[in-house]
Amino acid sequence: MTGHVKVALPTHDAHCLTWGPADGPLLLALHGFPDTAHTYRTLGPLLAEQGWHVVAPFLRGYGPSGIPSDGDYTVGALVADAVALHERLGGDERAVVLGHDWGAITANGLGASDVSPFAKVVAMAVPPLPVMNPSRDLLRTWLGAVVRQPRNSWYILANQVPGLSERVFARLASTLWRDWSPGYDARSDLAYLLESVPDVERARAVVSYYRAAARPAGLKHLRHGMPLVPTLYLHGAQDGCLDRRFYDLAAARLTGEHAAALVDGAGHFLTVEQPQVVAGHVLDFVGRPVSA
Repeated sequence: MTGHVKVALPTHDAHCLTWGPADGPLLLALHGFPDTAHTYRTLGPLLAEQGWHVVAPFLRGYGPSGIPSDGDYTVGALVADAVALHERLGGDERAVVLGHDWGAITANGLGASDVSPFAKVVAMAVPPLPVMNPSRDLLRTWLGAVVRQPRNSWYILANQVPGLSERVFARLASTLWRDWSPGYDARSDLAYLLESVPDVERARAVVSYYRAAARPAGLKHLRHGMPLVPTLYLHGAQDGCLDRRFYDLAAARLTGEHAAALVDGAGHFLTVEQPQVVAGHVLDFVGRPVSA
């Protein structure tokens, strides 16, 4: 059964969907763009059945969470929200963070921070940014990805134009879901999204993530290092957003206590396309508290 909790953060109230035992270890699940906490509506219960207290907040600016009073949409602000949620939700040293898309960027930032309270990180659709950098042994793979990626990333430039994405947000979101997860029926997901982002004010908040990232202060927060805690990266085999070769770079570099896996039959939104498969990878990596 899906629960709901409202958490007071320093700049806004965060509304969260919840699953699982309140006394279980915290698994904070962060969604991406253009999506909502409902992206975990199937995956959340699967993880909760194994003893995790799964909490999926609507990120700052996404209704019913508040629009932050500081107007800050940098990764640093998202990381601070996650740390505050850990504290207010009673997270302990067992807590893990799972993120998709912008949620993955946030989770990777936490994983590279020496003050993060999370023991493990699961990132989906966006790997830790340093693993996508060029190296001599992987130069050909990197060049292939870099040459092809701009075709997929046109929306980032579109989101920089003041007033543009806000006015056509519903059409933009529908196009991205269609292109990023080919063949997936996204009608339910888009309905949840437009309920969360019903007007220009909300749409402006949501696309402000991209505008903040393009400014010097935002770029500073994106330049985090390699993971300091065990990190799992999951990538949909048919992802139409991030070039497949970036997964190859991640898989080559996330070794030892880290790992990477390709999810067949899934595009960018793998949490809703292959929740059973994703749950298996996540539980194998973070553990099953029920059987511990």
